Amino acid sequence: MPSPILTVLRARPRAGLLAAVFGVVLATGLAGLPASAQPTADEIAVDEAPVDIGFEQFTLPNGLRVIVHTDRKAPIVAVNVWYHVGSKDEPAGRSGFAHLFEHLMFQSSEHHDGEYFAPFERVGATDMNGTTNSDRTNYFQNVPTTALDMALWMESDRMGHLLGAIDQAALDEQRGVVQNEKRQGQNQPYGQVWEVLGKALYPKGHPYHHSTIGSMNDLNAATLDDVKQWFRAWYGPNNAVLVLAGDIDVATAKEKVTRYFGDIPAGPTMAQPPVDVAARTKTTRSTLEDKVPQTRIYRVWNVAETGTVDLDHLQLFARVLGGSKSSRLDRRLLHADKLVDSVSATAWGSQLGSNFMIMANVREGVDAAAVEAAIDEELARLIAEGPSAEELTQAQTVVRAGFIRGIERIGGFGGKADALAECAVYEQDPGCFRTSLANIAAAAPADVAAAGRKWLSRGDHVLTVVPGERREIPEDPAVTPAPFDLPEPDPRYTTVPSPVDRSQGVPRTGTFPELKFPELQRATLGNGTRLILAERHDVPVVQLSYEFQGGYSADQGRRLGTSGFTMAMLGEGAGELDALAFADRAESLGASIGAGAALDGGNAYLSALKENLDPSLALFADMVRAPRFDQNEIDRVEATWIAGIRQEKARPNGAALRVLPPLLYGDDHPYGIPFSGSGTEASVTALTRDDLVAFHRDWVRPEGATLIVVGDTTLDEIVPVLERHFGDWRGAGEIPPVPEVGNVERPDGTRVFLIDQPGAVQANLFVGQVVPSTRDPGATRFDIANAVLGGTFSSRLNMNLREDKHWAYGAYSFTSGAVGPRPWLAFSPVQIDKTVESLQELRREIADYAGGAAPPTAEEVEKIRAQEIRGLPGSYETARAVLSEIGGIVRFGRPDDYVFRRRAEIEALTPAQVGAAAGVIDPDALTWVVVGDLKQIEQPIRDLDLGAVSIVDADGNPVIPDGGGEAGH
Repeated sequence: MPSPILTVLRARPRAGLLAAVFGVVLATGLAGLPASAQPTADEIAVDEAPVDIGFEQFTLPNGLRVIVHTDRKAPIVAVNVWYHVGSKDEPAGRSGFAHLFEHLMFQSSEHHDGEYFAPFERVGATDMNGTTNSDRTNYFQNVPTTALDMALWMESDRMGHLLGAIDQAALDEQRGVVQNEKRQGQNQPYGQVWEVLGKALYPKGHPYHHSTIGSMNDLNAATLDDVKQWFRAWYGPNNAVLVLAGDIDVATAKEKVTRYFGDIPAGPTMAQPPVDVAARTKTTRSTLEDKVPQTRIYRVWNVAETGTVDLDHLQLFARVLGGSKSSRLDRRLLHADKLVDSVSATAWGSQLGSNFMIMANVREGVDAAAVEAAIDEELARLIAEGPSAEELTQAQTVVRAGFIRGIERIGGFGGKADALAECAVYEQDPGCFRTSLANIAAAAPADVAAAGRKWLSRGDHVLTVVPGERREIPEDPAVTPAPFDLPEPDPRYTTVPSPVDRSQGVPRTGTFPELKFPELQRATLGNGTRLILAERHDVPVVQLSYEFQGGYSADQGRRLGTSGFTMAMLGEGAGELDALAFADRAESLGASIGAGAALDGGNAYLSALKENLDPSLALFADMVRAPRFDQNEIDRVEATWIAGIRQEKARPNGAALRVLPPLLYGDDHPYGIPFSGSGTEASVTALTRDDLVAFHRDWVRPEGATLIVVGDTTLDEIVPVLERHFGDWRGAGEIPPVPEVGNVERPDGTRVFLIDQPGAVQANLFVGQVVPSTRDPGATRFDIANAVLGGTFSSRLNMNLREDKHWAYGAYSFTSGAVGPRPWLAFSPVQIDKTVESLQELRREIADYAGGAAPPTAEEVEKIRAQEIRGLPGSYETARAVLSEIGGIVRFGRPDDYVFRRRAEIEALTPAQVGAAAGVIDPDALTWVVVGDLKQIEQPIRDLDLGAVSIVDADGNPVIPDGGGEAGH
């Protein structure tokens, strides 16, 4: 189960209804479709399958709106609650209250003492989280159908019975967590941007002027009574929408929701701020120095609010202007003029007014003014002329394809439940997405141009972030808030008696759905490739992954980064199509296509609409079999790749994860490379076209490969199509041996490596060790042992450093899959003045657990067992999840019934077995990497005497301290 880490959305907005909900970045750019790249009329299906999200709705007497969507494909129900309150509703002196309450509502309620997550972990909930933005606060989780009563009891207890559980200790604890969340965000490159943009775009007093996370001065000045009054104002049933989506019907929903929510009294009817786009009439500018590897330009306009035709048209304008591989800005700035390493355009919706943003990462040595001038020209041209008919049709196809893919998910962030809730909250119509889709489908080029002309002709703010010293942005001073007197609730709202006796505590879930995993059907293609098919007929989409040997480990004996770079280049032109034409072709088909590498292998992937499967497979085959490796495209991608490496090194976590593998494995091991597989600036600069051609020849070949297909097809349908496109494919030359990834000797003692990040407000702590392979018979037992220590929100590390000490926003541990010895890592970003204390706590937790002084308890093991077993039915909701599981079966040589065998093994585990597995970790041979301001933390860490201390740079090279002397590995 993914760790439920609470989030605050700093880009105040919603990313656009269709973009966020249906998994398509509506505003990432699109360019003209050359005639040579256009599929012919008979290649693209015109008999489009109807797509929709059906729903029914009702309202309780207390004002709670309930929306129900039935989807029986998996025995799970998405529970999604939206409260219509965000940072826009915070008056002066109360900034950050909405986000603070997102945190407080994950704590105890009056009838449940303990972390909110605990009952959900015991039933195997998935996709569980909560977020706050400027306009709303939401909570969501997917639960087994049989656990729906528990979920509704918990949601209703925090809605109707929270105030008695909020005390000064809870308030102080969550203030500390929020402070660390803010530090963590601002400690990243470009992490101060949203704070600066909000103040620049909106005048003081506008609801969007201040950030969602707010001012710590306001939060620190808040009294317990202030906080409770805020809850009374905004978190009543009449200010909420509850969506239930999945294995449920409206009759069941009415009965259960009435039982648990019907007796909660309505709160006051709070006025929503009026729409105020804050239209601007002139360009303004600001510059921000930050510890960043390259200059970045943000250009932002205030535009029409959500729910308007103008915003839908601006999303199409953004897609045509910038962001996709063949967008106008990409063609001009990235391909032709080579001014940037990346560029994008985005339109996102918000309740009071939306934003349109162009963002460009300026290439090294290029004047930012030249980038701005080119953007001006392309923007003016699109406003004046509008998109071509081909550009617009292509953009509309991508939107529809994204919608089809998106409606497979019932819950989680951006699932169908989110779409229904968002429409209900902002537009009072759960089906508003239909109007938006219709607006986009009906748009003409002149409509798109008119929207751009109306909103983008003036009034932008240009923020240029340049490399330099990061200065902490001062907190806004605390303001004495005005009295917060609440109106009486509307008398039309009433309650109904509830039969629920809350003194009995959280309802227990006695039975759980059985795990179902699709049958794996097998065949062998004429080229020797093994085919595995899992049928899924929920949406008209077919997904494929062609799995090859090689991967990052195959870089040994080659230049670092060869595998990742080569696989990335597969999508940069193939067959007769250059990079831009290839991208056009994919988008015109509504296909998602590409290739990549991982530690032990690579893959090429395709997500195709069933209606366009054959032409999509033809394009896929060209990419896999005949990549062009054009030198001009290699040069372009190389520049962007190197810029990406520099971005990695500028991020604290990125730097640590580049340095750790060579320390854990040694420079001579195939795994002793940066975990990203990106290589180094020097190695990527040295790559030649011949290197890429050789890697493709050696490793992208049908012999020994497996093609996984999941989706709306059958073996009888898919095999002939695959034979047509791949049957005659043969590899060339000798098949290279698979890299030897043997055992690794652990160090003789504990080692500590420090990376300097001057001015950092946090220290990023990492500790690691090599543990046995994913193929090891004890791998599952170790995974469970790791989960007890740091694998979930309520595991030991997070409960200590976040919930108890509130020194960190999160503390976790994990392992990555590997054919050879795999890395085990624990990490936590902590406030800088608690670096040593946090190191002590991490060391103690790991040593006591691994050494047996604090073995796993029966309760801890049962909790993890329950999460793992009971979460399985919901884990394979999507075709992508099924495809990923089959990929693991292929990569690690597992049997077809692996998911059932693993479940049985976990069911039989005892605390003693888990404790023995924890003993795999040797607390006396750990490798620590700490990234932070060494002026503040170096000497205290040395005084701690964890082990031998060395200072290295972000490449792992030894650094000589100011005082002289030697430092090294």
